[in-house]
Amino acid sequence: MIKTFLAVVGLVFLAASPATTAAQECGSPATAIHRVQGSGPHSPLAGQTVSIEGIVTYTSSHRDGFHGFYIQQADSETDNDPATSEALFVYSRRNASPGQRLRLTGTVKEFHDLTELVNVSQHTVCGRAPIPQPIKLTLPWPQAPESLENMRVLFETQLTVIEHHNLSRFGELTLAHEDQIMPTEYLAPGAQALQQHLRNRKHRVLLDDGKSTRDPTPVPWLALGEDRTVRAGDQVAGLSGVLDFRFGQWRIQPDRKPVFSRPQPRPEAPPKPSAEVIRTMAFNLQNYFNGDGQSGGFPTPRGARTPSAHHHQLRRLTTAITQAAADIVAVTELENDGYGPQSSLAQLTHALGPAWRFIKTPDRDGSDAIRTALLFRSDRVRPEGRAVRLHQGIYQHRGRPPLAQSFSPLAGGRSLRLVVPHLKSKSCRNARGPDTDQQDGQGCFSAHRTREARAIVRWLSHLSPKEHLVGTLITGDLNSYARETPVDTFRKAGFISLVHHAHPCRPGNCRYHSYRYRGEKGTLDYALANQSLMPHVEAVYVWNINADEPRALDYQGAPDRKGPWRASDHNPVITDLRL
Repeated sequence: MIKTFLAVVGLVFLAASPATTAAQECGSPATAIHRVQGSGPHSPLAGQTVSIEGIVTYTSSHRDGFHGFYIQQADSETDNDPATSEALFVYSRRNASPGQRLRLTGTVKEFHDLTELVNVSQHTVCGRAPIPQPIKLTLPWPQAPESLENMRVLFETQLTVIEHHNLSRFGELTLAHEDQIMPTEYLAPGAQALQQHLRNRKHRVLLDDGKSTRDPTPVPWLALGEDRTVRAGDQVAGLSGVLDFRFGQWRIQPDRKPVFSRPQPRPEAPPKPSAEVIRTMAFNLQNYFNGDGQSGGFPTPRGARTPSAHHHQLRRLTTAITQAAADIVAVTELENDGYGPQSSLAQLTHALGPAWRFIKTPDRDGSDAIRTALLFRSDRVRPEGRAVRLHQGIYQHRGRPPLAQSFSPLAGGRSLRLVVPHLKSKSCRNARGPDTDQQDGQGCFSAHRTREARAIVRWLSHLSPKEHLVGTLITGDLNSYARETPVDTFRKAGFISLVHHAHPCRPGNCRYHSYRYRGEKGTLDYALANQSLMPHVEAVYVWNINADEPRALDYQGAPDRKGPWRASDHNPVITDLRL
C-alpha cells in the first residue's frame, strides 16, 4: 500500500507546476504548528488549509484507537512562547510511527475543543528525527493546559489515583497531586466549599488507555495479581506521554506502561475485640436483592443481574461481616421484600450462620424498594423490647423509615438503643424548590435530608426510656458529609460522630472515609453516639474494603475474586462498645 501511495504521489508531482512541487517538498516553507494552535482556546486558522512539518510522537491508528496520530514541532523549530502549543492531532487513517518526520497538508478543525488536522491531502515521510523532549509538569497545573495540548509531557512528581469509576467502561483513571477530599467533609456548606470543589476538579488529569471503544477487554491496569489491582490512593511515578483533550477532560496517552505503587496495603480487618465488648457494624449493601429467592427473578430491579452475580455478592457480603467479627449489623440498601424464608434478609441471615437472627417489623418497612434492617448474633446479644419504626411527619407516606431496637449483651451489662437511618440520596431526580442544588456543596435534597434528621431527633426524644439503657447509637447511611446540615442537625441534638471525634478530617489529612464520588472522598456512613454512650466507646473503625476498590472488580464484573473486596461501594463503619 505504501508503494502504491508513493506512486500516486509521484504522479501528482509530475502533473504539478514547479512552484507547487517545491511547496510540497520536505523542508519547504510550512505553517508552524504553534501558529495553527494560536495562543487562545481555539485555532485562529480553523477552516483553512495548511501545510505543516513535524515529528510523530504517538500513534493511535490501531483498530480501537482515535484513527490518527499526534505530531509535534521539532525542538529547534518552536517559538519558545509558553502560551502556544507545538503539537496537533492528525485525524487520518494513514500509517505513521513515532520518530517519523512528516509533511502534511490538510484542513484545520476544532473538534469538541481539540485542535485537529483533517482531510489530509498530502502525507510525505521526510525521514527519521529525534522525538521532541517532553515538557516537565506537576499538579496542580502550573499553567493553563491548553498551551500544552497534544504535546509530550512528563509528570515529575508522583500522581495519586483518586477515581476509577470509568475504568471498566472507558479505560480511564483520574489522577491528582494527592487524594482529594469532599470539601463539605471539613468545610461548612457555602461559597468556600463550592470553590474548593471547583479547584479539585480543575487540577486533575485522566490516565487513558488510548482506545475510543467502551468496555475494553481486558480492563487496563487490573492484571496486577489478586491483591495488586489498582486502588484509589495508589500512586504512579514518571508518567509520560501525550497530553490530550477529549470528552471535556484533559488526559494523558502514556507512551510507556505506567508503574503503580501502593503506599498503604489493603487493610486487614480491625482487631477482634475482647469478649466483653459488643461490636456493631453499619453496612450499606449496595442494593442486595435476591430475585425470587429460588434462583429466579433475575435481573433484579436494582442489584444482581444473574444468579451467579447474586451468589458472589452474597459471598462477599458474608465474608466482610464474618471477618469484621460483628455482633450487630445495621444494614441499608436491602431489598424490601418481607421476612419470609425466601426474602433477601432471611437468606442473608441464613448465610451468616446458625447463630444469626434478624429483627422483624412487618408492614412497617415503608414503600421504598429498599429498607433498613438489623441482624444480630443470638449467642452474643439479645433484643430488649419491641422494635419500632418512625412513621410520622416526613416518613408518613414515603422514604425509608428508620428502625430502632435495644440490645443487651448475653454475658451481662446494660442495654444499647441502636437506630438505623438511611436518608435520601443526593440524586437530583425530581428535585424541586429548596431540594434542588443550592450551589453550596451539599448537592440536591439537602433540605429533605435535614427534615429527616430533625424528625429522627424528635422521634428519639419521645421514645419511652428503657431500664438500664446506657445510651443511643445512630448508625447507618446519612448521605451527607460531615459538615453538611443534616449531620449538623444531629450534632446540635447532642450526637457525636465517633469517626470524626477519634479521627478528625482536615485538608491533606483525612485518613478515614466511607465513600468516594467523582474523585472526592468523604463520609456518608456514620456512628453517632449520644453523650451518655461516649464513656462506653472502646474504638471506631472505617474498614476500607470497598470505596477505594475499582467498580470493575465488583460482583457484577469480576465475580471470581476472593475476600471481602468490593462487596459494596460503601466502606462499613465499625464501633466497639463496652456495655
